[in-house]
Amino acid sequence: MRIFDPHIHMTSRTTDDYTAMHDAGVRALVEPSFWLGQPRTSPATFLDYFDSLLGWEPFRAAQHGIAHHCALALNPKEANDPRCTPVLAELPRYLHKDRVVAVGEIGYDAMTPAEDHALAAQLQLAADHGLPALVHTPHRDKAAGVARTLDVLRESDLPPQRVVLDHLNETTVAAATDNGVWLGFSVYPDTKMDEARMVAVLREYGSAIMDRVLVNSAADWGRSDPLKTRGTGLAMLAAGFCEDDVDRVLWRNPVAFYAQSGRLELEPDKPTTDLYQGNSLLRGGS
Repeated sequence: MRIFDPHIHMTSRTTDDYTAMHDAGVRALVEPSFWLGQPRTSPATFLDYFDSLLGWEPFRAAQHGIAHHCALALNPKEANDPRCTPVLAELPRYLHKDRVVAVGEIGYDAMTPAEDHALAAQLQLAADHGLPALVHTPHRDKAAGVARTLDVLRESDLPPQRVVLDHLNETTVAAATDNGVWLGFSVYPDTKMDEARMVAVLREYGSAIMDRVLVNSAADWGRSDPLKTRGTGLAMLAAGFCEDDVDRVLWRNPVAFYAQSGRLELEPDKPTTDLYQGNSLLRGGS
């Protein structure tokens, strides 16, 4: 089973996670920029974070045979903080970078006017840079959030085939399907989707969505599991889906979506050293 996790926050994960992911079949991933739990206090902290997604994390991933890409953005939650919003002016110079395959996570958290502005501005940035957009749907009032997101998308210059609406659930599949966007599902312990619910959605909608479904772990600093993608593949097989269906959902679909960036490289860099800018993954050596 080959796996491309299209939404995972490896900054929050350990080297043991990278090892377990490779053993499970993960060979590529996209890490969207997101809220780190502790509020940022200036645009400079975003820039350091973006630099780590473009440097240190690809280095860590390559040490474990995994190709690392990223999506960069001002996330919805911090779009409400005036200390953070000036990062919007800094994003264009980062969106030219080779490993950036999308603008994201963007979207809604509390559906405020500030989030309206940040979403519209970053959809335009995606259109201007020829990039897809990874759009976060709110965890509260999800159906209303998806409807509002779709309204903004229709007013943007970004075509729906370049957009994935993420964190969808059973209540929002039909609306997303009818609007031509890609459908993202996060399989996450206790919240969002689980493997059985994901299989049920695939059974119910079948061929109407199979070519546009992205399944991710969204693993982060919360109680999450970077192997939920493999768990979903196994659940699909147990439910009667064929290996080709699993490969389509877990590999070919995310490849097709992010390939729209023109920057997807599915072979990880071959490590030539154990050091990155003088730093090592090892501890305790001389």
